[in-house]
Amino acid sequence: MTNGFIGGIHPDYKKTLTADKPIEKLSYEKDEIVSIPLSQHIGAPAQELVKKKEQVLCGQKIGASKGFISTNIHSSVTGEVVSIGNLNSPLTGKVKGINIKISNPEDSPKQIITGKKFQDLILEAGIVGMGGATFPTHVKLSPPKKIDTLIINGAECEPFLTCDYRQMIESTEEIIKGAKIIQDELKIEKLIIAVEDNKPEAIKAFNKYVHGFNFEVKALPTVYPQGGEKQLILSVLGRIVPEGKLPLEVGVIVHNVATCKALYDAVENGLPLTERAVTVTGAVKEPKNLLVKIGTPVSKLIDACGGYVGEPEKIVIGGPMMGFSTNTTDMPVSKATSGVIVFRKEDLPSLKMTNCIRCGRCVNACPMGLVPAIMEQFAISELYERLLDWHVLNCIECGCCSYVCPARRPLVGYFKTGKRQVMNIVKKRENK
Repeated sequence: MTNGFIGGIHPDYKKTLTADKPIEKLSYEKDEIVSIPLSQHIGAPAQELVKKKEQVLCGQKIGASKGFISTNIHSSVTGEVVSIGNLNSPLTGKVKGINIKISNPEDSPKQIITGKKFQDLILEAGIVGMGGATFPTHVKLSPPKKIDTLIINGAECEPFLTCDYRQMIESTEEIIKGAKIIQDELKIEKLIIAVEDNKPEAIKAFNKYVHGFNFEVKALPTVYPQGGEKQLILSVLGRIVPEGKLPLEVGVIVHNVATCKALYDAVENGLPLTERAVTVTGAVKEPKNLLVKIGTPVSKLIDACGGYVGEPEKIVIGGPMMGFSTNTTDMPVSKATSGVIVFRKEDLPSLKMTNCIRCGRCVNACPMGLVPAIMEQFAISELYERLLDWHVLNCIECGCCSYVCPARRPLVGYFKTGKRQVMNIVKKRENK
C-alpha cells in the first residue's frame, strides 16, 4: 500500500501534450450563440429566470437554485435570449438550457455579489465542485459538525488533463487565498494542499507561499485514482472514511484547486462562476488549455485547436477514465467540463469482449477493496440484493477494473447501472 491506499493503476498519462501550455483565453464574436444548461450540478436543476427575446448581461443570474441540493446559473455573455429548450449533455443525453446570442463579446461580469454571508454568497455565485463531482459548494461548506482539516485537491490524476495543473502554476496565490477563506470561515485548524509528485512545478509554486500563509504542501505518489476523495484522505491523513459516510465523518473537507480559485473570485471580487479552464487534447492539431465561457460549444474548442488530426473515432468529455464519450460536438461546456479529448481509431485499444478468465487483476486494482469479477455476475443476472451485499455502493466508478481487464469486460458500466437499481432497493427499505 505504498500509494497510501490499496489498488490503483499507472496508465500512460500523456500530460506532456499540454502541461507546458499556458491557459489561453478563448475569443468570441458578435452573434455567436452560447447554450447554458440549467443543470450543471448534482441535485435539482435551476429554475430559469429569463424569457425568449430578453436582454441579459454577462454575470446576470438566469437560473435560480431550486432546492437545498442545487445552485444558481449565470449568463457567461451579454446578449439576447434566443430560445429555451433541450441541449445535448454527455451525462444525461438531454438537459434544459438557455441559448443566448452574444451582442457584446468583450463584456465581462461586473461585481454583482455583495452583502451576503459566506455560504449565501457561494450559493449566489453558483460555485460547484469543479473537479468533476459538481456538488454545490455552499452545501459542502455547511458541515453539521466540527472539521479539523481542509485538504485542497491538486492531484489531477486523470490522464491527459492539465487544466488544474496550469491553474496551480498561474493562479497559485488566488487558489491559496480561496483555501484560506474556507479555513478562516469554518475555523479549520489545518490546511493541506495535496499534489501528485509528477507536478513538481506546481509543488514548487505552492511552496513559495507556505510560510506567508501557514499551510502544508503534501507531495503524493503518482497513481490513479489518487485524486479520489477517500483515497486522498487516506493518503494524506491515514484516515478511513466509513462505508456510506462523507469525509466530514472523519473531520475533513476536500475541495478542488479550481473550486478554490472560483471561490476567491466570488468572495474577493464579487464574481459569479461564468467560465472555466478546459484541456483540449488528443488528436487535434494544437492541444491547448483554454479559458472558456460556460455554454461554449465543444466544436468551437476543437476549432480553436486547429481541428482534428485524422478521422475522430471517439470524443471524451472530461478525463478518459471517468469522463463520458459522445458522438457529437454540438454540446456546451458546463461547470463540469475539465477536458475534451479526441481519439482516432488507431489511438484506441481493441475492446472486443471475451469471457472472464478469473485472473484477479480487477481485484488487485480496485482502490475500494471490492471484487469486481464477482459483482459483475450479480449485475448481469440482475441480482441486485446480492450486489448490495457485495458493497457496490462503495464503487467510485474510477474505471480501474475495466482498464486492467484482459477480457475487456465493461465492468464499471455494469456497476453504474447496478448502483441505480441498488439505490432503489435502499430507498424502499428506508421507506418501510
